[in-house]
Amino acid sequence: MFVSLFCALKSASDGQIKKWRPVGADRGFTFLTYNLTIAYHRTNLLGRYGSWSGSDTGGALEALGFREGYRVDVDVPDSTWERALSFHDILIFNTGHWWWAPAKFDPVKSPMLFFKNGQPVIPPLRPDQGLDMVLEHMIKYVEKNARPGAVKFFRTQSPRHFEGGDWDQGGSCQRDRPLSIEQVEELFSVKNNGTNVETRLVNEHLYKALKGSGFIILDITHMSEFRADAHPGSAGGKKHDDCMHWCLPGITDTWNDLFIELLNSKYQG
Repeated sequence: MFVSLFCALKSASDGQIKKWRPVGADRGFTFLTYNLTIAYHRTNLLGRYGSWSGSDTGGALEALGFREGYRVDVDVPDSTWERALSFHDILIFNTGHWWWAPAKFDPVKSPMLFFKNGQPVIPPLRPDQGLDMVLEHMIKYVEKNARPGAVKFFRTQSPRHFEGGDWDQGGSCQRDRPLSIEQVEELFSVKNNGTNVETRLVNEHLYKALKGSGFIILDITHMSEFRADAHPGSAGGKKHDDCMHWCLPGITDTWNDLFIELLNSKYQG
């Protein structure tokens, strides 16, 4: 979405663009003529996380048999975006893929271990429970610390289209046309519990957490579920089919069309 937005703005600018990154940003650009800066702050879980190893002196987690994993602080924002709130007037958040990623957070070998107020949450939480806690705290943090008048969006989950297995199980995405309604339901229905089930599962948590908040929901999921043909696939330069990222031009341009419409409605309304 960020690259699509940059391309759209660049095509409408006079070429006066400077590479510049606010603190914590992975990349950023300033359109000098308009004094407009856009930036991408990469964060996998919204909350702060890092590797964790058990102590020789023991502790609550060690007593339960945990020796290593990943510590996730549900009430501490990731440093990559923590200070972004004091700079940006328009914010777009999203999270999702890493919460259902056994290849990254193996529930036995490298589990997510959630902490609150600096202490482990006991009994340990499942990832979906941890997601709820992170969303609760991060939404409150943003609403408390964002600039006055800041417009806050939360983008729903971007669907993957792996068929025949996950990315590390030989899954692929070789379709050359959009899916039918029936095919979408077969691939994404929570009842089927398929490879791509995370898409709608994460959204259920997002909708619940955002209810009553000051965020505008940027719902790009269902329109994107049809576009199994819009991923790089075997042309993505990876050892496996890339069925998660999107080709440009493509569906992310439509996401930005929706974003601009919602933004216009906000300011005109």
